[in-house]
Amino acid sequence: MSASDDLLVEAGRLAVELGQPDPPTLLDVRWRLVGAPGREDYAAGHLPGAVFVDLDTALCGPPGPAGRHPLPDAAALQAALRAAGVRAGRPLVVYDGGDGMAAARAWWTLRWAGHRPVRLLHGGFPAWLAAGLPVSTEVPTPQPGDVEVRPGALPVLDAAQAARLAAADDGVLLDVRAAPRYRGETEPIDPVAGHVPGAVNLPAGEYVAEGRFPAAEALRERFAAAGVGEGRPVGAYCGSGVTAAQAVFALHLAGRPDAALYVGSWSNWVADPARPVATGATPAG
Repeated sequence: MSASDDLLVEAGRLAVELGQPDPPTLLDVRWRLVGAPGREDYAAGHLPGAVFVDLDTALCGPPGPAGRHPLPDAAALQAALRAAGVRAGRPLVVYDGGDGMAAARAWWTLRWAGHRPVRLLHGGFPAWLAAGLPVSTEVPTPQPGDVEVRPGALPVLDAAQAARLAAADDGVLLDVRAAPRYRGETEPIDPVAGHVPGAVNLPAGEYVAEGRFPAAEALRERFAAAGVGEGRPVGAYCGSGVTAAQAVFALHLAGRPDAALYVGSWSNWVADPARPVATGATPAG
């Protein structure tokens, strides 16, 4: 079995699995940074049997100095997952509106919480529609799950660890935001523009397009060009830890399950005015 088989599922294959006696649990995690809530999209139509789980309130903690999408409280996350019918050891599939970011953060959170059998629907809801597969507006009432949240199954960086990784000669910290934000030319969300000194810019659009990932070898080549070498520690950050979770997902596809997520990301970094900020096109600014 390839890494992608363990991480991704295509719409047609998922349809087959959903028709089997013990189908995977489905979570709809559609989300937008701005605009209408994902719950409205879910109400308009979703995969049959899917349960909506809110990224902001169920899969992340409340915003604050730890970032706009910090780690969730373990007990609160467990309660939310059990309410959604997530059962220990049972296969789970997450999907979003197509860009793969919210689904990747949901995937990361579930695996960080110790639930390994979780995959991402490749291409999200649009891929399901494009395959001509059925959509439902019925809201299921899942049987309560029994999943146990055990935090720490995936590596996490805090601000100090991110700074050390960015400064290390044998490691790389990837900033996956758009280049103008990295360079400090614009910052539409957070109060300070720029990047973590030493971080390397690799915008998300360079390794994923419209929520679809290239083959593992192509991913390895792209990450290698950004300085991600075999055996070199690697971490990723973005604005608030959502797009960076997608980078960690892509690194898993490329054979780097050790990739760490700076969950607080830039929104946490700039919460402390004592932390240095670099600007310009190079890691050092």
